[in-house]
Parts: sequence; C-alpha cells; structure tokens
Amino acid sequence: MRNLKKDFPIFKYNPDLVFLDSAASAQKPQVVIDSEIEFQSKYYANIHRGLYDLSAKSTALYDEARNTVKEFINAKYFEEIIFTKNATESINLVATTLAKDYFQDSDEIIITTLEHHANIVPWQLIQKFKKIKIKVIPIDDDGNIDMDAYKALFTDKTKLVSISHVSNALGNILPVKEIVSIAKKKNVLTLVDGCQAVNSFKVDVQDLDTDFYVFSAHKLYGPTGIGVLYGKKDILNSLPPYQGGGDMIMSVNFSKTEYNTLPYKFEAGTPPFVQAYGLKKAIEYLKDIGMENVYKHSQDLLDYAKKRLLEEFEEDIKIYGDVKNKVGIISFILKDKKSNIDMIHPHDIATLLDEANIAIRTGHHCAEPLMTRLKIPATCRISFGIYNDFEDIDKFIDKLKSIQKFFRR
Repeated sequence: MRNLKKDFPIFKYNPDLVFLDSAASAQKPQVVIDSEIEFQSKYYANIHRGLYDLSAKSTALYDEARNTVKEFINAKYFEEIIFTKNATESINLVATTLAKDYFQDSDEIIITTLEHHANIVPWQLIQKFKKIKIKVIPIDDDGNIDMDAYKALFTDKTKLVSISHVSNALGNILPVKEIVSIAKKKNVLTLVDGCQAVNSFKVDVQDLDTDFYVFSAHKLYGPTGIGVLYGKKDILNSLPPYQGGGDMIMSVNFSKTEYNTLPYKFEAGTPPFVQAYGLKKAIEYLKDIGMENVYKHSQDLLDYAKKRLLEEFEEDIKIYGDVKNKVGIISFILKDKKSNIDMIHPHDIATLLDEANIAIRTGHHCAEPLMTRLKIPATCRISFGIYNDFEDIDKFIDKLKSIQKFFRR
C-alpha cells in the first residue's frame, strides 16, 4: 500500500510524530478536514427545516451520507442507519429503549469479560429501574472466549447478548458470527460493538445477522461528534423513542405526540449533519484504498512489530491477547529481569516515549474488568493506523530499548 502519511496534515505540522494510538481515535485525512469546511462554507442550512434550496441541498447531502454508511456495512434498508453522537450513545439508546418495554424484572443479559466500559455501564444503569441480571462470558489468559461457558449461560430469561466485535484493549477478533448464531437459535437479541472492526476490515451486518451494530466515526478516520447505530428495521420500529424533540415527531399537541418514521424517530433535535458529510468522505477515502488493503497493511505492521518486540526483549516482554486472529493492536507489559523489575510501569514508559514524540496509550483502556481478570493494573497499548509504517515501529522499539536501559541504572 502506498505511503499515506502525506494525506494526513497532522504529520506535516508534527513531522517527528510517531502516532501509535489510533484505537483511541484515528487521525483525519485532509479530505475529511476539508469536507467539514466545504459544507460549512457552501451548503450549511439546517436540514428538514426549510423549503428553500440551501436547506434542501443540506438535507440531500445528509441522506447521501446515511446511504453511504448503509452500503459500507451492507445494511438492507436506508432506515436502519441511525446517526448518534458516538458508539457509546448508540449503546445507551438501545439499552434505554429496550428497558422501557422489552426487559422485564429477572431478565438476563450476556456480555464478555473483554468489554469496553461503554458496553457495561449502560446495562448497569438500567438495573436501577429494571431488575435485570448481567452475566459475563469468561475468557482464557489470551483473551479467547470460552464458547462452552457461553452456551451454558443461556436460560429462558436471557433476552440480549451484547459483545465487542474486536477487543479494544487486546485487538482480539471475537467469533461474532458464531456467537450471534447461537443467540439467534434461542430467539435472543444481539448487539455488536464494532468500533475496532469497521476501521480494520470489511463488515457485513447482514452476514453477521446481528440485530444491532454500533461504531464511532472518529475511529474510522472521520469526525468526532457522530456515531452510528444499525438496527434491523422491524426491531427499531418496535422500540419507543429515545429522546423527545424536533425531527422525531410527526405531529404534536398538548395531549399526545405522533412520532416520526425511521430513521428520524431516533434523531431528536438538530442532528450532526455536517459531521455526517465528513463521515461520508472518510468512508469514500477508505473504499478508495480498499478495506482488504487496510486489513493487509494492519497485519503486516502487526507481524513486524510482534517479531521485533520478541527479538529485542525476549522474556522481558509479555504480550496480552497473543492470538492469531486479531487486528493491529498490541497490548503488553515490559519487565527487566536483569534489574529484577517485574513490570516497568506503563505510565512511565508512555511518559518517556513522549519525550521522543511517540504517542501510545497506557492504562486499563476503559476495560478495567479485563485488567482485573488478567491480574494487572495496566498495559502499554500500541495500535496502528493506515498512516503507520515500519519506520514508526523501529523508532518506537529503539526508544523502548533505551527506556529499559534507563531503568537498569
């Protein structure tokens, strides 16, 4: 794949930057940055509000963005794409609306030990007014799902399985299609958090057959402030509105409100239509590269980085989620047996890497229960974007070697 750094102005203004934190939020290509300026400059008017031409143009571009997302994840219907502010809001929308009529006291939800807090906390919040039980699928030390244990968690009270497509902390790709299929045979709804999947490989929601799929644009090289909720049309139609206000109404009087049709039923108020245009441009940019090339580039970087880390640090490095089926994320701790150091604290490593303008993520990665299961307080996490190259990895490893030597003094 061609070198894409020139497409991302962050590297023009920070020429020495080695950015290895794309799993948190990806940098933006110039075409996405320009798109928001273009929209604000040429087309800006509130959508669905005015009869004048500028509003009609803005509305049309918003609809085009929704259709671009539909095609990107192969949804069946235009109405199945709901724009939210991020994946977290998408999950909260599903949790809140299901809690109103679908969940009953004593019902059960199944999640995994790998989950991001955004796929834990919303379910705990609805426990405040619905006595539901959250069950957790266990994992082994490498982050593999215990499928036998998963199957054993189902009862006649199980109403939802909510899982990550890819672990944000480890990079492991979960056997989502199999997990969904098992739930479907038991007539249980499924939700998949695809934040770390849609930026890494082609996602087909019809093939997965999941009822809900969520992701955020900012991890997909798109703008902040916009996320996506995919939901099967019949299920979305059966759910009550999430919020009240403009655009989600058909008519209002002081005794009752008639709600709008999909997808607007779930998009109260002025939606992020400028950001939607930016998301459209981000998807078009990725489609031009080819998601198969995005995936291959990620795998090439992953293989190279792992090989070099193990060569340079041997038994002094512990990689978590060291499995075959994963995306471009490596989560690790660094030891130093010569100095009898069980773990150089990840925060110290990140601070010293930053001195060389190398950006990585450390901590529990919003997956604190996973860190508890692994019996560690934190890891260092490097994650690759389409703009990274082998030279970035070499610079990172060279600096990491000097950090290890620093702690030997």
